[in-house]
Amino acid sequence: MVISAIGGVNSPIAIKDTPKLENSVTESSVVRKLSNEDVDNMMSTEKYVRQYFSDIPIMIQVARCESHFRQLDADGEIHRGVVNNADVGVMQINEFYHLDQAQKKNINIYTLEGNVAYARDLYEREGTRPWASSKPCWGKYENKDLAINQ
Repeated sequence: MVISAIGGVNSPIAIKDTPKLENSVTESSVVRKLSNEDVDNMMSTEKYVRQYFSDIPIMIQVARCESHFRQLDADGEIHRGVVNNADVGVMQINEFYHLDQAQKKNINIYTLEGNVAYARDLYEREGTRPWASSKPCWGKYENKDLAINQ
């Protein structure tokens, strides 16, 4: 696994290693104003994702569309999907379909480094198909990615 100086193991964006499975986003969730620290963490995550996927630009757009570059929520818990609570982290890796495979590969999808590493592995095996539900958001960038990688 690649670990960059940005978002390394001891960084604030990789604090949580385990999920709190009982937490979920509900319609009654309270929306609160983001603190400066929250914004800094989101910016650090975005910078890490952009650097990590600089060779696969479409995956940067997938992260933008799937999680708005959030690995953790404002409360420090792993970011989970609104539509599907089993989707976790910046790349919204689905626990139901991918957790066992990630663990077999010794990849922790609950850390930023592990989440993007598993997303790269998944992309190399299946392309963007696992993120097809968000294609209306990132699809317009797909042909630009193909031109860059040819």
